[in-house]
Amino acid sequence: MGAATETAPRWYGSREVAAAISPARARALIEAALLDDFDPANDPARVNTPAGGGHLLLMPSVIGAWAGIKVASVGPNNPEHGRPRIQATYVLMDSLTLSPQALMEGSLLTALRTPAVSAVAANKLAAPDAGTLLVFGTGLQAWGHIEAMAEIRTLSEVWISGRSARKVEEMVGKARGLGLAARAAEAGDVENADIIVCATSAGEPLFDGSLVKDGAAIVAMGSHETDRRELDANLMGRARVVVEDVQTALREAGDVVMAIEEGRLDAGALLTLSNLVRGNVARATDRPNVFKGTGMSWQDLAVAVGVHGDTPRNVA
Repeated sequence: MGAATETAPRWYGSREVAAAISPARARALIEAALLDDFDPANDPARVNTPAGGGHLLLMPSVIGAWAGIKVASVGPNNPEHGRPRIQATYVLMDSLTLSPQALMEGSLLTALRTPAVSAVAANKLAAPDAGTLLVFGTGLQAWGHIEAMAEIRTLSEVWISGRSARKVEEMVGKARGLGLAARAAEAGDVENADIIVCATSAGEPLFDGSLVKDGAAIVAMGSHETDRRELDANLMGRARVVVEDVQTALREAGDVVMAIEEGRLDAGALLTLSNLVRGNVARATDRPNVFKGTGMSWQDLAVAVGVHGDTPRNVA
């Protein structure tokens, strides 16, 4: 192996990231990582550090020939200053020399990988003929999840729920632009939905979990804080619950942590996404199926490698 040459890392802006990775491609990259020798349990824990008007998230990971880290900032008051609440940059390196290979706009990378992870889970947890999708949320992640779910199932109806009627109608219009039969959510939709996506910043449960039908697939990805949740303990207790990694969920997933604290969920019953993808776990038909995601560092790395390519280019 020769000496590393001096090559400036390539920059990928949001336009280049979007051009390189479709929702289907992002899903394939996530699934490929889980089917390989990589174990999410070995992923380093997210570092959360108070800083300035918010906090910084540091998310490092190593998968085979690649290493990387996402540096994200969360500014709760940023919208008042005309800035996004979450901003991020990704540094991609080869794992042999840790030489920077690429820098990427990290917010779009996150927007792509999160629904991709959800779609990998939902593809295994939803009924093969699932056709009705209920989405809670009207932001970037809600839209990304609509696109991702439309890739894995033929959706007959999409129902959208949000706090702002204007934003709901805007999302309905975008969904119709994809050729989907979309409308604002109504009372009773929770009972009839085949797939439910929760993509909000809510701190309290969004609906009565007892209304969810057996066999339905529910995705909750709105928080990674132990005191916030989108799903109630009743639903978590009666469902088959899949998480990215058990220890990560116990450390960061409020939906899981609070349900355990309230005596409705047994930590030993938690199942992992890797076992689901590998066929060691199957969806339930006699109860709901929940996937609770918090986001992990390996997911950013898997998609970042797909943006850049799969061959380190500055290691001679």
